[in-house]
Amino acid sequence: MPDNWLNETRDSYDTDAAGYAEQVRGLLDDRPYLRAGLAVFAETVRQSGGPVADVGCGPGYVTRHLRDLGVDAFGIDLSPEMVAIARRDHPDLGFEVGSMTDLPLADGSVGGVLAFWSVIHIPDAAVPGVFEEFRRVLRPGGQVLVGFHVGDETRHSSTGYTGQPINVDSHRRRPGQISEWLRDAGFTIEAELLMRPDDEVPGAIVFAQAPV
Repeated sequence: MPDNWLNETRDSYDTDAAGYAEQVRGLLDDRPYLRAGLAVFAETVRQSGGPVADVGCGPGYVTRHLRDLGVDAFGIDLSPEMVAIARRDHPDLGFEVGSMTDLPLADGSVGGVLAFWSVIHIPDAAVPGVFEEFRRVLRPGGQVLVGFHVGDETRHSSTGYTGQPINVDSHRRRPGQISEWLRDAGFTIEAELLMRPDDEVPGAIVFAQAPV
């Protein structure tokens, strides 16, 4: 499968890193259901043990939130510019450049994987491989949280928050589809949370567990 989408996504977020970081600053403050979902995830990973990889961490604000909840969280992002901002804003946390299609982690090395609105840029054909990567790096019984936009279409963005040109697709999906892909990768679905279903673009979180 051509990797142009991966390069375009990386380049787009490098271009728009500062604008995106400003856009999401304080985002969790007025999102109680997102905070609740992260609190549930934090509780389950504290029970199962092990560090948590925030995959597609962007500027690191969710990594920070997890650490404040008592989770040993670190971040991985495709964009070097995003990682630079995360390291600047959260110097006490660990961040590195990497792709969720080929995670720079050893087999069975983490207790949890968070993909917080980051798989939205992964084409359908590549999602199963990404979820297989999540299972590879998770310890037995490890936890996964996948957050995403709900819908049936793909939206293309050609202008970033800073007004500069970008070239990135965002895929909206139904919770059942995400859960099906996770099951195919060997996970057990623990819960599906649909948020603000009356909005034009609802959000959803799927919680899953790796085989014990």
